[in-house]
Amino acid sequence: MIQLNAAVFLWGFTGVLGRAISLDSIMLVWWRLLITMISLWVLYLVQAKARRIPTRSILVISLIGTVQALHWVCFYASIKLANVTIALTCLSTSALIAALIEPLVIKKKFDFFEIVLGLFAIAGILIIYNTHLNFSAGIIIGLVSAILTVIVSVFNKKIIDTYHAEHITLYQLTGGFFGMTVLLPLFQLRIQNTWSAPTPFDWLWLIILSWVCTIFTFFLYIRSLKNISAFTMNLTLTLEPIYGIILAFIIYHENKLLSRWFYFGFALIVLAVLFHTWRLIYVNGKKSDQP
Repeated sequence: MIQLNAAVFLWGFTGVLGRAISLDSIMLVWWRLLITMISLWVLYLVQAKARRIPTRSILVISLIGTVQALHWVCFYASIKLANVTIALTCLSTSALIAALIEPLVIKKKFDFFEIVLGLFAIAGILIIYNTHLNFSAGIIIGLVSAILTVIVSVFNKKIIDTYHAEHITLYQLTGGFFGMTVLLPLFQLRIQNTWSAPTPFDWLWLIILSWVCTIFTFFLYIRSLKNISAFTMNLTLTLEPIYGIILAFIIYHENKLLSRWFYFGFALIVLAVLFHTWRLIYVNGKKSDQP
């Protein structure tokens, strides 16, 4: 339980680091992936954990990794355009977005209760959007980020039983790096002066982001899964945006930029996510009890 909470706290800390790094979101993600990819390959080769998998599978996992990279680009762009609090608030809707997207992908029936909860989350976002129009671009990009992370999650569920989680992570991050590298010229055409090197402080934050908040956090998360229930895991994961927002309030004093309507809208989102988590575990528990 302590390991999972530590992992979720460190995930929430990524937003704070993203604001501290002076690079734009595209280069931030490119450098993060480069450092993480090299570190993981060295670590896995030393530990003899690197395994060859079929080429077709590498391509599929790499494509998912590229979508993951684009999710990070949108997440950090949301921070740059608005702030950490807004970006994490948008990301907190991902569980409810997943409830609406998953039936389309795995072809199951829509759940009326989940649709209602989704409407609560949408209401919360609309309240925040209409009362913080100066952050409108950040909110829109933040919601795109949430949709992209849901897509990654849905497709990961299709391959998680086929390959070890560590190998999926290795090839996804590697594929994400090469995918971002291929897309860099396109970004360069759309956004001038995209290419930039990190400053000395950026290097420090990028190393912390890559080693502590990505690699170390992943190992904490995997180990914690062996010792806790699904309910505890899902409930704890909902704390990620809360941890991040508290950190943003303490470090950057972002609470001073928000009106009371933000807290009302955020409360609607959190309640919807908590109800969705409780119901998801309750329904799965009922199914597992059936003979």
